[in-house]
Amino acid sequence: MPASSFVSPTVATNEGFVGGTIESGVAIFKGIPYAAPPVGELRWHEPQPAAAWDGVRTANAYGDACIQPTQTMAETGGGDPGQTSEDCLFLNVWTPSLDTSARQPVMVWIHGGAYVIGASNLPVYDGAALARKGAVVVNFNYRLGQLGFFAHPALEAERPNGPVNFGLLDQIAALKWVQRNIAAFGGDPNNVTIFGESAGAQSVLALMASPPARGLFHKAIAQSSYGLPEFTRTQAISLGVNIADALSLSGASATLDELRAVPADQFGPLTQARLSTSPVAIVGDEVLPQSILDAFEKGDEAAVPLIIGSNSDEATVVTAFGLDPAKFVENIKGLPNVALRILYPRATDDAQIGRELIRDLVFIAPAQRLATLHARRAPTWRYFFSYVPEGMQAAWASGVPHGGEVPFVFNTLDLVAEMQGKINDADRAFAQGVSTYWFEFARAGTPSSPGNPAWPNFDARNDKLLELGQPISVQNNFLRARLDLFAAVYPRVIAAVLAAR
Repeated sequence: MPASSFVSPTVATNEGFVGGTIESGVAIFKGIPYAAPPVGELRWHEPQPAAAWDGVRTANAYGDACIQPTQTMAETGGGDPGQTSEDCLFLNVWTPSLDTSARQPVMVWIHGGAYVIGASNLPVYDGAALARKGAVVVNFNYRLGQLGFFAHPALEAERPNGPVNFGLLDQIAALKWVQRNIAAFGGDPNNVTIFGESAGAQSVLALMASPPARGLFHKAIAQSSYGLPEFTRTQAISLGVNIADALSLSGASATLDELRAVPADQFGPLTQARLSTSPVAIVGDEVLPQSILDAFEKGDEAAVPLIIGSNSDEATVVTAFGLDPAKFVENIKGLPNVALRILYPRATDDAQIGRELIRDLVFIAPAQRLATLHARRAPTWRYFFSYVPEGMQAAWASGVPHGGEVPFVFNTLDLVAEMQGKINDADRAFAQGVSTYWFEFARAGTPSSPGNPAWPNFDARNDKLLELGQPISVQNNFLRARLDLFAAVYPRVIAAVLAAR
């Protein structure tokens, strides 16, 4: 029956009853534990089942965010994650109906933040608007930074070739929780779409490449994924030694007891170079036995429908970390300045060329490559997000920043602090159309939005994408000349990244 029929909704999960709230016709359940607290002996261990409870557990407040630096998120709509804790494996559910026979599509969001920052409780990720369309929306926290992605000689001695991608294991545990419990919230466990942005998009692709995640989801959306290579296990072990040194332990000789005794909040500030695998995962465990690109090139990824795309000014994520796009142009070998001037004729200076080059090399070209490979296995769609609200034109002078599409996908423009007082009805209508594309893909397997253009499939012979701009339009051979050139130079860029490690 509709969620609005309940004054205080209660749902029976495998672990016990949870009691939520009703807001604008949507039943909301916050702070449900999907795994045991990963503390003590469970630090750097696969997530374990959450303990059962008696009575009705109150689920009206978000759980603590995972340990992370004190800085706020760089992405648009980010902000203070609030209280953090090592005990952070909680999820949240929004549903329009608690009818267990409703079989509503399920949309599971994986937040971004370079695998070091972020949380499920940020206002931009509120699932109510998508739920009002008919989806059961789930989001969750997962371990970040060194607590989520870590290798060390002591761990190798305890479990040779054991897990190192603990944050990805958390994501798999959350998806298993969905399979066990989502029918009780009116959702269909056989129609689950995973979607995420930035590191969340990398997670979507990693889960597609991960054997243990197979069968836990049925569609995927990767928003602003990036083409940076994962760390190898050997590199991650070397970083683990550096981390032990930074914690005033004895490097490679540090014991697991010593490492597990370090207070969790001491890991958050470890953001310097050579102390983190951010913004990528680690290749070489059961979760990710091969790189994302290798899995797609071999056809080993999950054969599920995929949407993948990028924004018009992705370089904001680079400038947020203090890097100068103009310097990026100087450091790229194999692309002479004259060639760049031809490829970017509208750019007025090296800074603008650098911003667009970062976007194309790091985001758009790798996404096109993965889309081309995946289209051989399953239906694939590409997009380019370029819509800038009139009130945001000064702030977004160079285009839509990294993460800027997220409040349109969730239809949460009015919940984003940066956008307060700068959004009009046309922007809200555009967000309604974008979120409908996403919802219809989750519901029926094809992205559509009544009153908006049809979104054509993409493959190597049908190079079409949907530009989500003003207006929404289909583009043929989008940036084809640049992307063909970058396909040739990209291996040199990756080699340079690897050498810098």
